[in-house]
Amino acid sequence: MWIDTHCHLDAPEFAPDRDAVAARARAAGVGLMVLPAVEAANFDAVRELAVRHGGAYALGIHPLYVERAAEADLDRLADELQRRRADPRLVAVGEIGLDHFVPGLDRERQQRFYLAQLKLARAAGLPVILHVRRSADSLLAGLRRVEVGGGIAHAFNGSREQAEAFAALGFKLGFGGAMTFERALRIRRLAADLPETVPVLETDAPDIPPQWLYRKAEERAAGASSRNEPAELPRIAATLAALRGWTEQETAARTGANARAALPRLETLA
Repeated sequence: MWIDTHCHLDAPEFAPDRDAVAARARAAGVGLMVLPAVEAANFDAVRELAVRHGGAYALGIHPLYVERAAEADLDRLADELQRRRADPRLVAVGEIGLDHFVPGLDRERQQRFYLAQLKLARAAGLPVILHVRRSADSLLAGLRRVEVGGGIAHAFNGSREQAEAFAALGFKLGFGGAMTFERALRIRRLAADLPETVPVLETDAPDIPPQWLYRKAEERAAGASSRNEPAELPRIAATLAALRGWTEQETAARTGANARAALPRLETLA
């Protein structure tokens, strides 16, 4: 069984065929999907989809959404974490973090929401799912300031030193479609060389399409789709297997064990 540790099944791109997308994932052997929220408005959606499709969910406010978030959304998150504290499908606080790639964002506001959500995760006894985009050092500084019970650094693309620093704090690193591009040398090196206890698999569907789904801008303008799906996870996993010299069964077993170590409540669902 494969575990997709990061899938936005609630995204509008899946509105026309959401149930079919989930069915294709199951048919491909993806037994569990983790659905992280990105803002308070979709807390209910990710929870309901996790129940409907036998998956898991995380609640949090994404750094790209904090500028339109209200201060009261942090209170709502705290209330939801308390109200759902006994729900085994609630496995983490996420997707939270910092984005230092997109220009013009309010970094101070991102930082405030990030630290506040780390504190909520600590109080709830939950791990976190982190958005890491040119922000690894700042995220690590926050984790040293507000200690949490580990989690996953999603779509990791930092240095070896940063990867080791996250691992030392109890984090696993998410590898997905970006790893399938031969020119993604740093990501592929990390996927190949990090200790076997570190990598987990993810799609970030509908985003971060693997190489075989990638479309150039002009192709997308002409109507070609580059939508990623959780059903692509086994083929993405084959890239990790090739880089590590693992069999398909070894890859599923090791990345599954890592996912359950990062998000312990998955044990009751797998």
